[in-house]
Amino acid sequence: MELTQTRMIFYPILAAVAIPVNLLVILILLRGRCGLSRCITCYLLAMASADLTVILTDVIMNQIIPLYSTGPFSNNITLCGLVDCLTHAATDLSVWFTVAFTFDRFVAICCQKLKTKYCTWRTAVVIIGAVTALSCLKNIPWYYRYDPVYLFIIPLFCMVKLSYYTSPLWKTFDLLHRVTTPLLPFILIMLLNALTVQNILLASRARRRLRGQGDTQNQKDPEMENRRKSIILLFSISASFILLWMTQAVYTIHERITLNHIIDRLLKNRLPFVIGYIGPMLQLLSSCSNTCIYVVTQSKFREELKNVLTYPFALIELIMKYALQTAQYNFRLAQSPSVDLVSHLWDEKN
Repeated sequence: MELTQTRMIFYPILAAVAIPVNLLVILILLRGRCGLSRCITCYLLAMASADLTVILTDVIMNQIIPLYSTGPFSNNITLCGLVDCLTHAATDLSVWFTVAFTFDRFVAICCQKLKTKYCTWRTAVVIIGAVTALSCLKNIPWYYRYDPVYLFIIPLFCMVKLSYYTSPLWKTFDLLHRVTTPLLPFILIMLLNALTVQNILLASRARRRLRGQGDTQNQKDPEMENRRKSIILLFSISASFILLWMTQAVYTIHERITLNHIIDRLLKNRLPFVIGYIGPMLQLLSSCSNTCIYVVTQSKFREELKNVLTYPFALIELIMKYALQTAQYNFRLAQSPSVDLVSHLWDEKN
C-alpha cells in the first residue's frame, strides 16, 4: 500500500517536471546558440526527444493511467500490446542514442583520421534514423505478449501469456532484449569511456612535454580546455545513465533467470518486491536528468536557459512600455490637438 501511494505521488510529479524540462531542452538546442557543434546538437536533440517519448509512453500510459484508472489501457488487448510496444521502443531509443553519442565523442577524441568523416551532422542523422528504425522493428513482438481475461463476455484486464515464461521462442527474444537493453549498452559505454580516458591521459602527457612545464603553469591550453568540457559532458551523461539504470538492469536479469518475481509479487517478499518497483522509478528518473547535467556542465546552455525563461517577462515589459508610451502620446494629443505625430516622434527620439 505504501509503495502504491509512493508511486501515485512520484510518477505524476516526474511527468509534470520532465515534460516541460525536455521541451525546454529541445527549444534551447533548436536555437543553436549553446556553442555546440551541429553533430553534438543533433545527438542531444535525439536524446531529449527520446526521453520525452519515454515520459509520454512509460510514465503516463504505462504507470499513471493504470494507477489512477481501470480504463481502456488495462482491459483492451490492442491498447495493452500497443502501449507495451511503444514503451519498449522509446526506452531502446533513449538507451541507444546515449550509446551513439558516446561513440561519436570517442571517435572525435581518439580517432582523429576518422573524425572529419564520421563526426558530421549528416552522419548523426543517418545513425539516429537507423537506430530509430531498428528499435521500432525489434520491439514489434511485445505487441503479442498479452491475452485478454474475460468475465463471461466482458473483458476485465490484459494478462501476460503463460507461454511468455515457458516458450523457448519468447525466452530467446526476452534474452535478446535484456542483452541489447541495457547489458550491451552498459559494456559499450564503460569500454568507450575507458578508452577515451586512456587517450586523453596519453595526449595530455604528450602536449605537456611539447609545450614545456614552464608554459603550462602560466598559460591555458585551448585544445585541452575544449576536450575537458566535452569529457565532462560525456562522462556526466554516461555516469547518470549507468547509475539510474543499474538497479532495474540487475533486477530484471535476476527475475528472468530465477522467475522468483512471480512468487515475490504473490507473497510480497519484501526486498525483491520493493526493488521491483524502485528500479523502474530510478530508470524513468533518467529521462529528465540530462537537463540538470547540461545546466551544471555547460555555461552557454545556462545562459540560453536564462534567456528563454526571462523572455516572456521581457516581452511583457516591452508591451507595457509601448502601451505606456501610447497612453502618454494620446494624453498629450488630447491636451494639444495641434501636436503633429511626426513632431512628437521626433521629440521622443531626441
